[in-house]
Amino acid sequence: MFTYVCLGSSDVARSERFYDPVMAALGQARCQTLGEEEFDELMGWGSYSEQGLHEIALWLGKPFDGGPPSCGNGAMVAFKAISWAQVDAFHAAALAHGGTSEGVPGLRPQYNPDFYAAYVRDPDGNKLAAVCRGFTAPQVASD
Repeated sequence: MFTYVCLGSSDVARSERFYDPVMAALGQARCQTLGEEEFDELMGWGSYSEQGLHEIALWLGKPFDGGPPSCGNGAMVAFKAISWAQVDAFHAAALAHGGTSEGVPGLRPQYNPDFYAAYVRDPDGNKLAAVCRGFTAPQVASD
């Protein structure tokens, strides 16, 4: 359904310091946009190839209209995690890099018995979540 989500930033360097480790905790790397001038003021994480023909990404940058960024009341971007450990790492990375907690990692049985999530706000106030589904108990690492 979605190809990308774009969030505004008031300080792109600060956002870079926040999002690089937070997205890495979820296994997401920076999008490569070499030679595409329109991306000089944007940075992205996820997948992006063939000049966006194939894209599932989160983009961040200063708003195009030049105004200040703002976050919406009730707006949130939720990222898929493949384990409870990724959710935990996402939350820890966010707090270690200037984010604030909006909900510690844990099961949210009010949504579903297997809904394990954590909620944070980035330094600009954008609300983010990491969600892992399919487990009702911690996964045991196998050798």
